[in-house]
Amino acid sequence: MRVRTSLCLLATTLLAPAAVSFARPQTPANSAPGKEAILPAADVGNKLLPEKVFFRGQIAPVQARNTGGVRYADGFLVFAGLVDSSGYSTGIREKYQAYLINEVPIEIGGQTLQPGAYGIGFLESNKFVVMDLGANDVLQAASAKDTEMKRPVPLQFTAASGAGNYRLYHGRDYVEFHRAK
Repeated sequence: MRVRTSLCLLATTLLAPAAVSFARPQTPANSAPGKEAILPAADVGNKLLPEKVFFRGQIAPVQARNTGGVRYADGFLVFAGLVDSSGYSTGIREKYQAYLINEVPIEIGGQTLQPGAYGIGFLESNKFVVMDLGANDVLQAASAKDTEMKRPVPLQFTAASGAGNYRLYHGRDYVEFHRAK
């Protein structure tokens, strides 16, 4: 009985600090104030995105060289990477081109996308689609084509006009987004 009581006290002593840390408001790991910045593939690649991601019951490899993102001044992130979706059905493969992770709500085409992990794609007829991990459409917005872009790359983030506005490109196709209020 004494041994059991001692073990219970020891367990409580060890677990109490962990419980307190979960009770506090969480902040991003790199929450040091800084400037908003575009993150190139070298900063996202396999540093933020794993080598493989889960989507619609399968695992797909991430193309580390085709990643990018935005780091906000408070340390929160929005980032994406192209995936190899060759193992998916034609219907999903047409829509699922990249994996998007946003730590904050973002607004795309007047619609708010809550924080999460999503499959995204640029479709024919200037459409952009965001899907949950089960491949269900969560958001659809109009995309645009940047015919002035000199050297399109498979995936990139750039600053757009106006403070806090960004573009997510897939080749010449893009959508603009900003952090939702």
